[in-house]
Amino acid sequence: MSATISPPPLRAVPFSAPTARLALKSEGASRGSAELDGAWWPRSHDLPSELCALADVLDPLWGRITRMAVNPHPWPNLPPTIFVNGHVVRVGWFTAALDPHAIFLLSFTTGPWNLLVIPPETGAASAARLMAAASADAAPPMTATALMTAARCASRETGKDGSGGVFASRGRDQQHAVGM
Repeated sequence: MSATISPPPLRAVPFSAPTARLALKSEGASRGSAELDGAWWPRSHDLPSELCALADVLDPLWGRITRMAVNPHPWPNLPPTIFVNGHVVRVGWFTAALDPHAIFLLSFTTGPWNLLVIPPETGAASAARLMAAASADAAPPMTATALMTAARCASRETGKDGSGGVFASRGRDQQHAVGM
């Protein structure tokens, strides 16, 4: 007697978007100076989950991320540590010493990195322009605040941004809607 076994039916596997939206300068970038090494566009203001997603992507690229520092103004919740790929990453915050539009990362193997943080509520077109400017290898050196200020000025000069967003500031829990 013989049995016929048919293979199980194929099923669609849902596509999942990348966990972190990043644009990085090529190898040999400034790494850690006030100059930017790229840009990060988090999906929310939930810093613990966003940092996990960021470190999860950067660990294989830069080596184990060991420390992160952020300015606390745009983030409502500041964890002292996060767990990424089976290891602990310490999270520090500094109000005066750290650019409010940047995140500073220390890697186990490649040293420090400085990324522009694009506010989550930024429109896609504006975020794309900011990410391109922050990660351009031939661009003049700019700090995160200088780049955001330039974008704000450009937005005011044109009077529109294509996505309806405008810059706004809200005290300690400062959040920005970027418009260019």
